[in-house]
Amino acid sequence: MRSIRPPAAPQRPGRKAPRARRSAAVAAAALTAVVALTATGCGPSSDNADAKPSESAQDTSGGGAIKIPKDLQDKLKQHGVDLDKWKNGEWKNWDKDKWLREAGEFINPIIKNFWNPDKIDKVKPPQDPSKPSDITEDQGKTDPEPAAVAAQAVKTPYTSTAPGVGLLLFSTPQGESRCSATVVKDPAHPGKSNLVWTAAHCVHAGKNGGWYRNMMFVPNFNRNGAPATQMKTTPFEDRVPAGKWWADDMSTSKEWIKDGGAVPGVPMAPYDFALMHVKPEENTGGKSLEEMAGGAYAVDFNAPAMSKIPSLTAQGYPAEPPFDGAVQQSCTDKPTRLSLDAKKPTMYRIGCTMTGGSSGGPWFIKGSDGKPVLVSNMSMGPRPARWSAGPHLGAEAKSLFDAMSKKWANQQ
Repeated sequence: MRSIRPPAAPQRPGRKAPRARRSAAVAAAALTAVVALTATGCGPSSDNADAKPSESAQDTSGGGAIKIPKDLQDKLKQHGVDLDKWKNGEWKNWDKDKWLREAGEFINPIIKNFWNPDKIDKVKPPQDPSKPSDITEDQGKTDPEPAAVAAQAVKTPYTSTAPGVGLLLFSTPQGESRCSATVVKDPAHPGKSNLVWTAAHCVHAGKNGGWYRNMMFVPNFNRNGAPATQMKTTPFEDRVPAGKWWADDMSTSKEWIKDGGAVPGVPMAPYDFALMHVKPEENTGGKSLEEMAGGAYAVDFNAPAMSKIPSLTAQGYPAEPPFDGAVQQSCTDKPTRLSLDAKKPTMYRIGCTMTGGSSGGPWFIKGSDGKPVLVSNMSMGPRPARWSAGPHLGAEAKSLFDAMSKKWANQQ
């Protein structure tokens, strides 16, 4: 199966493998998301390892020092976290005592140009040791496995055909990694949302770890769909057409933080969803993410029964063969039901051949107005890829969404 987290890559010489944290997860609405089950990772990269931090993390308009609530500052001090040292390389310390994992402990200071164009292009999936097995062999499943549906390239330019769908980059103990993510509408800021939806496993390691770091979103990545072989000569404004956006707040399910992760964390896939608030690395003249990306999508937390959904479309940037990670792909199929545990929410399942890197990407149905509405995100699937599954977004997902929107209602 495609693993929830990026498989481990070789450790840097002299580095100790991260040890598991055993502290209990704190249930709260403001959690960081985790890497999608189909997420891709890469081996440790020395590119830009000594990137110079910006003088200060920026606010929505691109200026102003990073502001951290006093209670969080106290928690950071307890963990020995110094923000200045963090931005100068301390973020590479994944020791269990420094790896923040609980609700309200997410920090992600902007390190300007950490994700430069060349580094973005080099984030690739590792050699995945997963065995080609179907995770439902030992778990109950409701409907028969769907026939494989071949992924198709999304029409370009993405700024018109898929505005707001993009690439999510982050650092893990094993190196840099990637997922997919989407701009979603914020009722507190109509037309000016700074909220991004993805999978929990793209932002948090689950029970044996904490929040991933250097979390950065690139909406409409590679807008004209140039293949990876041409990325070196593709203009920067085409590769990164709407700027680089760093997460400054994160939320995911308490179930994922407590018990999620790689196998055997797969049973927590029904809770594999996450939401983040972002701010730009560079000055945008006061424009929001939604304005810069050219669009955002409504989230339906009360979608119809699967039998009443005629078709569902999954989108993302798969980066494992036969895909190159540069071109956005999609799969459309009638959803069926997948039950991993009778006591947990039933998941959506569709035929789809997208591979690692598509994790966290949006799953859309057509709304009453004919426009795409997000009802799930890419979470998991077997290896080799033939189908994919995503969580049903219900009361818990709505609760963390409402809390995030309310928290940022009077600020951006």
